[in-house]
Amino acid sequence: MNKTLCMRFLNWRIVGRKWRTRNLKLSALALGGLLVAVCFPAQAQQQAKVWKIGVLVSTSHAENASREDGLWQGLRQLGYVEGKNITLEYRYADGQLDRLPELAAALVGLKVDAIVVSGTRAAVAAKQATSTIPIVLAGVGDPVQAGLISSLSHPGSNVTGVSRLSPDFIGRRMELIKEVVPKTSHLAALSNPDNPAQSANLREIAIEARALAIELETVTARNPSEFESAFAAATKEHADALLLMPDALFHTYPSKIVELAARNRLPATYDRSDFVEAGGLMSFAVNIADLSRRAANYVDKILKGSNPANLPVDEPVRYDFVINLKTAHDLGLTIPPNVLVRADRVIR
Repeated sequence: MNKTLCMRFLNWRIVGRKWRTRNLKLSALALGGLLVAVCFPAQAQQQAKVWKIGVLVSTSHAENASREDGLWQGLRQLGYVEGKNITLEYRYADGQLDRLPELAAALVGLKVDAIVVSGTRAAVAAKQATSTIPIVLAGVGDPVQAGLISSLSHPGSNVTGVSRLSPDFIGRRMELIKEVVPKTSHLAALSNPDNPAQSANLREIAIEARALAIELETVTARNPSEFESAFAAATKEHADALLLMPDALFHTYPSKIVELAARNRLPATYDRSDFVEAGGLMSFAVNIADLSRRAANYVDKILKGSNPANLPVDEPVRYDFVINLKTAHDLGLTIPPNVLVRADRVIR
């Protein structure tokens, strides 16, 4: 409708002046409101809400790139646009895990509408910082064991999302070790005892090890200064191979860990492909970007009113198997063809 014509309608003297009865006055007001909405739609519409989402990261921006890309891809597919209807506030611990509680509290102070986390330590820090703001997991080892939720099917708290482990994940890693290093009779598992999710994972590894007639030895490191002693302990126990447990501390120092594995001539399997890219033997890992894409679905549901306590926690569905043939050659290993053909990526 022409704006000049609209103004003429709005200036009719009949509105509020010549109509005398109460009903006619109400009708005039309604007509006036309708004309304003038609003539000036931008002013009539309520401004769209811009949701504020906090993202708590244990590592650095560079190390978190695939997660960030996956989260944004998922959000865009659901119709979210940065600055238009959503904004993300990132807080990076840069591997300094003792900073996570402080960073989580900072996000709570910003009054974000939800907090996305990856990694058990980050999730625990967020949960300790708030019991009301929804927390969305984009990959956590065992959220039940960590005390984050009551059960996968019914979280019962402000935490939900996607876990990092599925029932057969550890078993498949163990089987790969036996296939690639058939002589394995002693296995060292490198663990961070400060990670609340790892005790349950180690129990499961012990069960799988017994089934494969492998003796398991746990070696530990709480900080980078303990890496060398952990590898020395594995060598002292005559470990034939090493399995790295998922942990943000280890993820911050892939080159250092790979270098120690090479120095001690320990074939190792990792939970992230960047270890293999740094020269590690092989990795069997969840697809990090896929976890973050799926976490975006939980963010969307929560922003539309769903209660996180009633949203079942999902499990990973995509895994990547990467192997480094040069490292295998350096260790004197021959990768069986039936294993090589299953690899998603081969580094030569």
